[in-house]
Parts: sequence; structure tokens; C-alpha cells
Amino acid sequence: MVWRVFASSETAADGLPLFFADRREAGRRLARRLEHLRDDDLVVLGLPRGGVPVAWEVARYLGAPLDVIVVRKLGVPWQPELAMGAIGEEGVRVLNYSVLEPLRLSEGRLAHIENAERRELERRVEVFRGGRPRLDLTGRTALLVDDGVATGSTAEAACAVARGLGADRIVLAAPVASRSAAERLARSADEVVFLGTPEQFGAIGVFYADFSQTTDEEGRRLLDEQGPPDRI
Repeated sequence: MVWRVFASSETAADGLPLFFADRREAGRRLARRLEHLRDDDLVVLGLPRGGVPVAWEVARYLGAPLDVIVVRKLGVPWQPELAMGAIGEEGVRVLNYSVLEPLRLSEGRLAHIENAERRELERRVEVFRGGRPRLDLTGRTALLVDDGVATGSTAEAACAVARGLGADRIVLAAPVASRSAAERLARSADEVVFLGTPEQFGAIGVFYADFSQTTDEEGRRLLDEQGPPDRI
């Protein structure tokens, strides 16, 4: 496991404040910390929705193809922003037992939540790819990019999907992550790159001036701007 960046809560690893105007600016700053990947056989994979604008900037800077790995958070029913797990393409499911076990949810209720999120996941796969085949990850470096990592469940699911699709190396990158999530992801990724991992982490949005929701349409447009994939 390689830690490329580890910064304080006040200053990011690039020497600037750990605060971003929006996702596009965060992506440009993050991209400069990923220069060492430029010569890899690389595919940049945004995590919809918010990770796609960040990933677009990274892919443009590195001259790499862009795709998505669709994952869905399994939110606590009465606190949906808190992830008790996540699901991903190819039937992947990751559970966060430190959150899940105290809830004492029945298997039936958990299955109901997962089924609903699975339907939404399948809808988003169709929206983002529009029937286009995914990029081939076999033997390549998969660079997974999100706008931030709070619990790590969705990022962990995305790593599992990429690994299952044949990626030779998994790199996970985000502008900001909670320290606990970063440590958890050491089991899933070969390398992590964050501009900051503050000890005090409330929510991803507090690190952005503009954290408005990214729409499906915007994500699809950004993928279309990348042009045809280099390798299917």
C-alpha cells in the first residue's frame, strides 16, 4: 500500500488550503498530484455522480481515457447520508459492519434497501454509458476518482468492481478523505492519493464552496466529451 499524499486539515498537500471552489477546481489540483501515473496503461474511472467532474479533469490532464464505475451507497434508513455499505456493478456488495451491527436491521430490511439501490444502479449504468461497452481494464491501472471519501464504503465497492474486471493495479484518488476511511481503504487499493485527510471530518461538502448536486446529464455529457474509448 502506497500513501502518496497525507496532509493536515488546514493545508492540502499542494500547499494550498484544503478547500475547493468546486469539483472541477478540485480535479485540476488533484490531477497534478497524479503525474507519476502519466506513463501507465491507465483508465480513469469516475464514481458517479460527484466524482465524474473531478475525474474528467484528471483524465484530461493525464491524457487518459475516462469511464465510470457505478456504485451506490446503502444508507442508514433514518440517516441516508451515513453509509452502512455499498453495492457496485457485477453484483459487488460491501458492508460496513462498524455502522451496520449497532443498527440491528433484519436481513429482510437490508435486502429491501439493497434491491432498491440495485435498481437505481442499473438505471445509472444505462444513463451514463448509453449502451456503450465499458472500457477494458484487463492488465491496466484503474484510477478511481471521487469528489471525497467519507466512510469508504462506495470506494471499497468500486475497488472490488475494478479488481473483478481484471485491473492489474488499483489507485484511489480524491481531493479529501476522512482518515478512518483512508486507513480502511488500505485493504482495497494498491495506492491512495488524497490532497488531505483531516482528523476532524464532518462531511465532504464543507470542503467545497460549491457542492451542488451533479446531474446524470452533466455526467453523461462529460463522458461524451472524452470521445470514443481507446480500447474496448
